[in-house]
Amino acid sequence: MSRIGKKPVAVPSGVTATVSGQKVTVKGPKGELSFTVPEDLKVAKTDGGVEVSMKEDTKTARAMWGMSRTQVLNLIEGVTKGYSHTLEIQGVGYRANMKGKDLQLLVGYSHEVIHKVPAGVEVKIVGAKQELITVSGIDKQKVGQLAAEIRASKPPEPYQGKGVRYQGENVQRKEGKKK
Repeated sequence: MSRIGKKPVAVPSGVTATVSGQKVTVKGPKGELSFTVPEDLKVAKTDGGVEVSMKEDTKTARAMWGMSRTQVLNLIEGVTKGYSHTLEIQGVGYRANMKGKDLQLLVGYSHEVIHKVPAGVEVKIVGAKQELITVSGIDKQKVGQLAAEIRASKPPEPYQGKGVRYQGENVQRKEGKKK
């Protein structure tokens, strides 16, 4: 039995959750999100909130049960608080710019790296040297995916620590050559 899946997802005040068939739609102060629950599970709106349960006890249903409940919880958190990731750029001459709606990174290549910003995600560049990038939005998957793509364009290297990293990320440093 899934310990996570058994718990109902509480719906706070100011948020409306509707269930129609396998689709859960959540509206809140920041926007509207929806998620389609897999066919092996059933979803219902109760007094305690939104409950996800298995139709029958199969391996795939058990695998999807806790994940589906967490997806519904992420929808509710997204429309109430939202999600954000902050990335740091470290390196001499490394910086970020907004080019229209796209993010342009100058991170040591002979060309600039351009990332398309999807709809529903907001990117801000903070700092005097344009070294902090804040990615925010209501959809946890889109925000996390864009932040991961930005970091993957120049991951931090272990010798000098140059590159793009999450704020507060610890990068293991290596010593380098000795004479």
